[in-house]
Amino acid sequence: MVRFYTLSIALFSAIGTFLFGFDTGIATTTIAHQSWIDYMGHPSKGLTGAVVAVYIAGEAVGALLQTFVGDRLGRIRFMQMMCILVTIGTSVQTGAVNLGMFLSGRAIAGMAVGGMVGTVPIYLSEISPPGSRGLIGGISGCGISLGTMMSNWVGYACSFAPYGQTQWRLPLGIQIPWGVILFIGLATFMPGSPRQLIRAGKVDDARIQFIRIRRELSAHDQQVEFAHMKAQIEFEMAREVTSMKEVFKLFRHRAFVSIAVQTMTSLTGVNVIQYYQTILYKSLGITAKTILALASVYGTCAFLSNVLTTRFLTDQWGRRPMILAGLSSVVVIEIYAAVMQREFQNTDNQVGKGFAILAIYLFVVCYYGFLNSTTWLYGAEVLPVALRSKIMGLAAASHFIVNVGITEAGPSAFANIKENYYYVFVGCSAFFLVMAYFYFPETRRKTLEEIAEAFGDKVVLADERDVMEEAEAERKLSITEEKRVEHAA
Repeated sequence: MVRFYTLSIALFSAIGTFLFGFDTGIATTTIAHQSWIDYMGHPSKGLTGAVVAVYIAGEAVGALLQTFVGDRLGRIRFMQMMCILVTIGTSVQTGAVNLGMFLSGRAIAGMAVGGMVGTVPIYLSEISPPGSRGLIGGISGCGISLGTMMSNWVGYACSFAPYGQTQWRLPLGIQIPWGVILFIGLATFMPGSPRQLIRAGKVDDARIQFIRIRRELSAHDQQVEFAHMKAQIEFEMAREVTSMKEVFKLFRHRAFVSIAVQTMTSLTGVNVIQYYQTILYKSLGITAKTILALASVYGTCAFLSNVLTTRFLTDQWGRRPMILAGLSSVVVIEIYAAVMQREFQNTDNQVGKGFAILAIYLFVVCYYGFLNSTTWLYGAEVLPVALRSKIMGLAAASHFIVNVGITEAGPSAFANIKENYYYVFVGCSAFFLVMAYFYFPETRRKTLEEIAEAFGDKVVLADERDVMEEAEAERKLSITEEKRVEHAA
């Protein structure tokens, strides 16, 4: 059973990933407005491309920042820092008076969302009940697809605005309040991660937050689960790693799976298809406003499929089947897309062109339905708490760096090898399909501590003495709380 409290925290946290999806997508329509081009002094293709490049570079820096300081600051404080950065970055973009100022705003905002998109699924995985971690953790991915959808529709709506700065400043300005709202929530009512607090030595605080989050459990079950969690984390802390060499020696399988699952998502070609779908629509003779509308429907399909599978499949079916089904679908659909474009792109066959567009929509439904939320959650939950920020930062950086390469290569690839570029992603997806089949274990309905067993690591079970100690600590905590309430009265 999912408590309303935990679900509300997850939905509120998803503001962080919503900003990632929105700010990533809104640049596509912003730089397409003639009013933006005129205001910025008709920048060259290289400078226009820098709008995307500096943003992705900023994302990579933000992800690496998570690797180095995420654990020191803790989940809440790190996300608060990213909120400050994203508010500055989106404000600078909105108020930009020249291209240099606009690019600096893109870089700052990219850094913020790059750190946020890896931290939100970590935070949600650490506060989720085992039986509904797919739903709670998957909401972070739904935030990305919601942001993408909203950026598409806002860009389309603003194409009807009178010529001028409103066309592009208004969509950018819509982002500004959300960082402030998330910061206030983090500073007031959002709970800390019990697992991160135990690791920081704040066991009493961790116990308070755990009881607050897992109120649906009986007192005894709370004591047992907290004792097991504490014992496993303390065991892992005793073999604390101090270098990346030790990380890949002691936790090689878990670290490689987390990095591989993020690299895999880039190599499905999702960003290439998302960014360059407009090239396909244009080549099929579709007008500019209709192209924006089709892109908006694309975003809507992404969000709806993401929400439905997160709600009804991730916990019920499992992470491994979701990843295998997603990769299998991507392989088949991209072959279909390449064939349809080769046969009908340069013809007058409107029905055939419709089937070529259908391929794009089939891809988005399968990618966002099976892979988007699952991969971000899976990459976080397979890691021990001591490595969760460090390795997730590296995994997210890998995701962004690979994206830079394949996205920048997109225009040249489509010009030279045309639809055959899809076969690059077919080959990569097929490779990861085999890897996932043999090396990605199932994590469904396991606590984050029990997942260690799936990777061959030791799971420490708390003995009866530990449980009794937790019961006594909780009793003292209750007495202290009662005295505090009486004193306040």
